[in-house]
Amino acid sequence: MSSADSAVHRPALPSSVLAALFVPLWSTGFVTARLVAPHAEPLTFLGLRFVAAGLLLGVYALWSGASWPQSGRAWLDALVAGLLIHGLYLGGVFWAVSHGLPSGISALIAGLQPLLTGLLSRPLLGEEVSRRRALGIVIGAAGAGLTLIPKLGASGEGGIPLVPLLVCLGGMVAITLGTIWQKRRGRGADLATNTAVQYAGAMVPIVIGGLATESGHFDWASVAAWTGLAWSVFGMSIGAILLLMVLIKRGAVAQVAALLYLVPGVSALMAWGMFGEALTPIQIAGLAIAALGVAVANKG
Repeated sequence: MSSADSAVHRPALPSSVLAALFVPLWSTGFVTARLVAPHAEPLTFLGLRFVAAGLLLGVYALWSGASWPQSGRAWLDALVAGLLIHGLYLGGVFWAVSHGLPSGISALIAGLQPLLTGLLSRPLLGEEVSRRRALGIVIGAAGAGLTLIPKLGASGEGGIPLVPLLVCLGGMVAITLGTIWQKRRGRGADLATNTAVQYAGAMVPIVIGGLATESGHFDWASVAAWTGLAWSVFGMSIGAILLLMVLIKRGAVAQVAALLYLVPGVSALMAWGMFGEALTPIQIAGLAIAALGVAVANKG
């Protein structure tokens, strides 16, 4: 039996297992942004990350004989998905964290993605929003507000600067739209080649933003910078993203969304252990309420 046949007949891991693996991997992205912030400009760092991950996936695809997009439309679909999911989303998160947004707050903003997906499901996907899901959206929004408002616009320890917050929110909108786009347009695409093309699309906003706002700084002598880059490439851009693409391809988007409510808490715990970031009791209560809202919404 050939290796290809073996792969076909090898039992696939359940989506629930893949989703459970995805959450802690995804959570590390926010603390990685904080780790590398003193050592590299955010868009420069992401540019290096996307180039490295795209080349590695491209080489693997060529070695394994994977099929590349078969039409101009398929190429465009992958490029647009990459621009939204990687370029605008990660660009927004890394820029926001490097400009003072706490890692735990950036994770909370990203954790609101399922709520936005619920709001957009009817106009973009033709899905009805149940009363339970609508209730969850309201609860989640209230929790997010309780977490953000006490420190909104403040500077210094625990402050939430307004502009980075808005940029992070914009990134969350981008990944929501990108996930919907990938689900509708990326069916049947090979995971390795499709993701490699996505990283090419991601470079569009990264290059434009980097040339406009950055000098290209990356501390080549920094262990933290190299550690963050290595983990971002292998743990995030290859490991976590391929898990996400598998789950989307299987139609388990809602299952991933239901688990995303764990990401803010896991990221906040990581940020507390690594950097001493802390939330006030009111903000912790707000995070818990937001998590409840997402959980309720995704059972609706």
